[in-house]
Amino acid sequence: MGLVTGACFADLGNQVTCLDINSEKVERLQRGTLPIYEPGLEELVRRNLQAGRLCFTTDYCQAVGPSDFVFIAVDTPSGVHGETEMRFVRSATEMVGRYIGENTIIVNKSTVPIGTGDLVAQIIQRVNGHEPYAVVSNPEFLREGSAVSDFMHPDRIVLGSGNRTAAEAVAQLHSAFNCPIIITDLRTAEMIKYASNAFLAARISFVNEIAAICDELGADIKVVARGMGLDKRIGPFYLEAGLGYGGSCFPKDVQALANMAATHGRHPQLLRAVMNINRDQRRLIVHRLRQLFGSLEGRTIGLLGLSFKPNTDDMREAASLEVTALLRQEGARLKAYDPEAIELARPLMPEVSMCSDPYQVASGSDALIIITEWNEFKQLNLPRVRSLLKYPVLIDGRNIFEPQAMKELGFIYYGIGRGQKPLAPIVEAFSASDGPAIEAGPPQIPPGGSLGEDRA
Repeated sequence: MGLVTGACFADLGNQVTCLDINSEKVERLQRGTLPIYEPGLEELVRRNLQAGRLCFTTDYCQAVGPSDFVFIAVDTPSGVHGETEMRFVRSATEMVGRYIGENTIIVNKSTVPIGTGDLVAQIIQRVNGHEPYAVVSNPEFLREGSAVSDFMHPDRIVLGSGNRTAAEAVAQLHSAFNCPIIITDLRTAEMIKYASNAFLAARISFVNEIAAICDELGADIKVVARGMGLDKRIGPFYLEAGLGYGGSCFPKDVQALANMAATHGRHPQLLRAVMNINRDQRRLIVHRLRQLFGSLEGRTIGLLGLSFKPNTDDMREAASLEVTALLRQEGARLKAYDPEAIELARPLMPEVSMCSDPYQVASGSDALIIITEWNEFKQLNLPRVRSLLKYPVLIDGRNIFEPQAMKELGFIYYGIGRGQKPLAPIVEAFSASDGPAIEAGPPQIPPGGSLGEDRA
């Protein structure tokens, strides 16, 4: 968020200095090499470096001293009990306070607990002894994978401050954008961010709960969601059933808001349900595999996609982390591929064998799970995938394929909320030399074969 904000403001013609305490990261950025994958950002950074509008430093004096505006854009991770951890905000604010100019406006860009704007003003006053500085809350609404576009084409700009002049000065920075600008008080602006993320997370959990009911009653969540989304009161966004939300914002923000509510004597039942449903979605995958195979001990399971969403390499709160941990507890062997996140994922899941492409993942696997809906996976050569799998089992955690089409290709396919009945178990009854074994019990399926609807 900080890098996107800095690069975009530079592209609008401002002189921007980005500061980070990680010297290695700063050195890479000075060369135009990005530490993250975000579409369009590398080109933006390099263009503005070359134009001299953007620079990077570890020196607070160089960055803060001459600035008209100082944006605080540090990490605010979750604490042990779901509270927002504020140590980075505090340390950055104290350093800013040592070098800040007399008329500089401080802008809180990080997602912070309600009341942080007042805290920042108090810290700076304590550090430098001057009268309270103007602090403006300017929450960000950037989606990873489309952050540059979101910054340049915002739905709205939210500004909160007790100093109207300061808020209007920050509004002027955004004057190039044709969107509503809301100016309010600090605490209301801070709450707008939390309420927005919590509502979007609630939509995702709601549609996943409806998807679970669809499976039991034979309805198709894809069509249900489309029918819902055409209602102007509801709209089509964030109604995709799948493995739930992840990333750096929704999980910690919903948890932080619930924690704030509980701390102040409220009972955030809806927020807690949103979190519980989201956690259950990852367990659903393991449950479906158990339905098919019984024990997963020694089974090889392939994962397609590791990042929490497509078009980013971010692994924070990714569904793949929990699915991987659950499958390992069941004794499964794991293979995986992701177009961008493999290097970041490798140290987080050292027990997973990383592959160079989806077909290497499929080769010899007992089942394949789609974790992240990268476009690359939508264009797979599915007959080839089927031929490489030990069993033609594909669990589609993002509903990128159609059940009937997959059935016609010979797959044992399971999506999320597609109205499919519980899967019939598989019995390993074939060997390379002896052919099929005669065995009573559940339906048998040869490697590469299909159960067929009449045998389910």
